[in-house]
Amino acid sequence: MSDQQLMHEVVKLALLAGNAILPYWRADVAVQSKADDSPVTAADLAAHQVIVDGLQALAPQIPVLSEEDCNIPLAERQGWQRWWLVDPLDGTKEFIAGSEEFTVNIALIENGEVVFGVVTMPTNGRAYFGGRGLGAWRAEADGQVVAIQVRNTPPADGRFTVVASRRHSSPEQEALLAGLGAAVGELELANIGSSLKFCLLAEGSADCYPRLAPTSQWDTAAAQGVLEGAGGEVIGLDGQAFRYPPRESLLNPFFLALPGTARWRQALVQLALAM
Repeated sequence: MSDQQLMHEVVKLALLAGNAILPYWRADVAVQSKADDSPVTAADLAAHQVIVDGLQALAPQIPVLSEEDCNIPLAERQGWQRWWLVDPLDGTKEFIAGSEEFTVNIALIENGEVVFGVVTMPTNGRAYFGGRGLGAWRAEADGQVVAIQVRNTPPADGRFTVVASRRHSSPEQEALLAGLGAAVGELELANIGSSLKFCLLAEGSADCYPRLAPTSQWDTAAAQGVLEGAGGEVIGLDGQAFRYPPRESLLNPFFLALPGTARWRQALVQLALAM
């Protein structure tokens, strides 16, 4: 099965996982705390089981690293060349709050790079999927599928839109935004939850997503695949491509998500390097 075919099968699987989540949404589901104090619900675990079973049926030779099953020793993970990186329910806090801004994230990683990613929205059946060299698409529940692409310049009204998190910022991020505003003009902030922040960039609805606050590998990989397929990129604050090598910690370094050939890219990189 080609990567393109595999990606389309994973879209179907992610939508099934979303269906497993929905019975718990806005249903006063019990919330437990994990060791890192992050919340987990029965919905997370139900989606996890659907995804793991489905991925093993699709490609039994490819191991799975999921947020809900991540205690896999580095010594074992170091031997992986192709592996799945999964967040069964990204945006658990949004889910608990009754928001629609939570997603199912599934990415295929090869030698530390994202081959493709799939992001689905359980509440409306929308799917984003793509990968570098494969393209990127947005599919609606009614079957409509459109190719998506980043915008390398802001729209005619000149509004430069930066995607931010409703729940996470930092002094470093605020300083970066101030510097970016000085370089490109007044910023408009778009607040949205979960990996949908990347998807706004991928479909050309926003210009930049800086993240100078904590994330984990499963929070970002799938949507990074979508963004790269749409002509975008994710880089570290050192300006280098953002990768997923096997390492002890599954926390990400800080990153910048942006269009691949934006005129203001170098200004942003210089700001990041100076921090």
